[in-house]
Amino acid sequence: MQRRRLRASFSALTIALFLLVGCGVTPEVARVAQVIDGDTIVIEGGYHVRYIGIDAPKRDEPLYREAKEANRALVEGKTVRLERDVSDRDRYGRLLRHVYENIRNIKPLALPGVLYGLSNRCNF
Repeated sequence: MQRRRLRASFSALTIALFLLVGCGVTPEVARVAQVIDGDTIVIEGGYHVRYIGIDAPKRDEPLYREAKEANRALVEGKTVRLERDVSDRDRYGRLLRHVYENIRNIKPLALPGVLYGLSNRCNF
């Protein structure tokens, strides 16, 4: 009787772990080699990574330099954790990832009005 319970518990645990691992997203860890702009980095190996959920100003838009510098201060030279979401790459071939630095998601750390897009900054 006790053996049967132990087997059933072990089987249930094995199935649960299989489902958790199989359904979960495996995080990647990489060092940031370069900051391209406020929402794009290059990691070791030369892979370009675009942040999911952040739309920073482009080169010809106001606050571009500030967004790039804020991103540089947050992640350049640091090891970050990258988590894939629904889409793997954007139309330019960049990896699309949620980026975490020291267990903190970069998105909430983005300076209000600097790393978020113009439409999120200005309510006219």
